[in-house]
Amino acid sequence: MSESIKNASQRKDALKEVIQRLHAGETVEDLKKKFGHVLSGATASEIAEAERALISEGTTVAEIQRLCDLHVAVFQDALDQEPTPESLPGHPVFTFRIENEVIMRLLEAMEETLTRWEDGDAKALDSLIKQAENLTAIEKHYSRKENILFPYLEKKGFEGPSMVMWGVDNEIRAEIKQFQESILDPEPDLMEAAELFEVMSNDIIEMIYKEEKILFPAALDRLTDQEWAEIRDQEAEIGFLDIQVSDEWQPEVNIGAEPDAQPGAELNVSAEALLPLSTGALTREQVNLMLTHLPIDVTFVDEHDRVRYFSQGPERIFDRSPAIIGREVTKCHPPQSVHKVTIILDDFRSGKRDVAEFWIPLGDQFIHIRYFALRDAQGTYKGTIEVSQNVTDIRALKGEKRLLDDSPEYDK
Repeated sequence: MSESIKNASQRKDALKEVIQRLHAGETVEDLKKKFGHVLSGATASEIAEAERALISEGTTVAEIQRLCDLHVAVFQDALDQEPTPESLPGHPVFTFRIENEVIMRLLEAMEETLTRWEDGDAKALDSLIKQAENLTAIEKHYSRKENILFPYLEKKGFEGPSMVMWGVDNEIRAEIKQFQESILDPEPDLMEAAELFEVMSNDIIEMIYKEEKILFPAALDRLTDQEWAEIRDQEAEIGFLDIQVSDEWQPEVNIGAEPDAQPGAELNVSAEALLPLSTGALTREQVNLMLTHLPIDVTFVDEHDRVRYFSQGPERIFDRSPAIIGREVTKCHPPQSVHKVTIILDDFRSGKRDVAEFWIPLGDQFIHIRYFALRDAQGTYKGTIEVSQNVTDIRALKGEKRLLDDSPEYDK
């Protein structure tokens, strides 16, 4: 490897060797000395492809995730030379980047507030609590990335790096929660809070670097304007991190092209076009109206473990976007939860069980999540339905209610 590696396959193999040596324990400094000629010309896309190839060959996502910060350190010089992707206001990448600027400014403000707290400012802690609450809006940034951008990249074969990034996002979520809990303690420990903030802040900044230098360039290389337009159309439902999104970016796309069977879209079906059911018949519009007005979230996964439908009702619990239609359901969950999903699906498919349920607190809500195996008349497994419901008010019910209390005519 004395000359510049020109062949793409050879370069990917060389980058894979660098990552493998890093995992084997070699230092960042030694690898830069030995492979400087390879690293200096590496692009974000090539680095991401090398990681994806290693995952496909058996390296676990957890192992890649464990060392991904070191990966960035090894390749940082090359990544710093790669221009940051530029785009017009309104393009999803531009929106992500503006949010990253907001996050950076917020972290700087929080660091200053911590210093004031250390200096004895009596009002600093209250300010820090408000700033930490504002930081939780980073969830919208991560959720759009995971639930909209990643599915489009997966369709282009870009899978492993996105799962690694999702795993790190989850670690950051946990760090933000831990930091919040530390400063909300009746007797907060300044030293502990400062240490937790340093870890959390460093990880968020590292994630911003990975997005700017790896994820966004890779996405811009792979996705068309049509796909970016579809992504933009889905962003508002999840929301943004305290920014106003412009519509300056106007791509030339096929206006007539619409996503496949968008849930919630109006369906123009004649009254005679009924779908025969086991106990009656309904139009497609009626089925859609029923599903979208249920006070629950419903998701259908077919027998091949791909998401085929989700409801868009008035009480949404978890973020969903049309981008996940056709996606493998395991890729709709963070790496830490994938094994549980796999166990449930395997048990459903084998007939070991027909139901699985969980309940979790989510903010001030209490969420009940149930999975049901769907089988035909012959007992053949046909898929899984996930039902999530906010049961906070239901758990609080007492006594009985037989009449419509807010409708006087029913009391007569």
